[in-house]
Amino acid sequence: MRELLKIENLSKHFGIIQAVNGINLIIHSGETLALVGESGCGKSTFGRALLHLEKPSSGSIVYDGVCLASLNRHEMRKMRRNMQMIFQNPYSSLNPRMTVANIIGEGLDIHRLDRSRIPELLSLVDLERDFMQRYPHQLSGGQKQRVGIARALAVEPRFIVCDEPFSALDVLVKRQIMTLMKRLQKQFNLTYLYITHDLESLESFSDRVAVMHQGKIVELAPTHQLLRNPQHPYTKLLLQN
Repeated sequence: MRELLKIENLSKHFGIIQAVNGINLIIHSGETLALVGESGCGKSTFGRALLHLEKPSSGSIVYDGVCLASLNRHEMRKMRRNMQMIFQNPYSSLNPRMTVANIIGEGLDIHRLDRSRIPELLSLVDLERDFMQRYPHQLSGGQKQRVGIARALAVEPRFIVCDEPFSALDVLVKRQIMTLMKRLQKQFNLTYLYITHDLESLESFSDRVAVMHQGKIVELAPTHQLLRNPQHPYTKLLLQN
């Protein structure tokens, strides 16, 4: 598989707190790499740092041969077309004062893309055209997350950070959204970083798993291998719980 992101010695510190501490990682084009670990281990901070939503304290992120640290603000904004995020909580990640059309259209406007694609984007996530004029409070949790996915897809990214995208959903809706995301990945050759604490979803959704502990990657392996033969003591403990 072709290398899409190369992360070298990436760190993010908040004062004396080392949220991310010297991570080296390669993410391949078209794969789903799961990032697991207990709450507070730095998973979400790492995901946000990859998109420069949190500026790294040190280290480098190279996306398809381009070092993100070398980009100015205008160049980074253009780069973000390639790198999007699906947030954990669909209830808080959508602006309650905006219609679905404006939520999805916001990214299109920023990148000067055609808003006429909004009905097509809704169709991709199995929502009808009449959802365009609805507000978030008129949607179910699953529908909100579908809108969040459509918003991420709007600017035609290649890489998406999926930060606990199923954790706020019930079991049935979770399965539906997971199936949808796998279909979209295949259709558009998307690459996912799947941040999760849901170990049960790993086998059906991810290709490889990186285990994070206290800001560091302590184990990295293909999903089936890691689940059946974990090597690091922390991974073994995590799988036992």
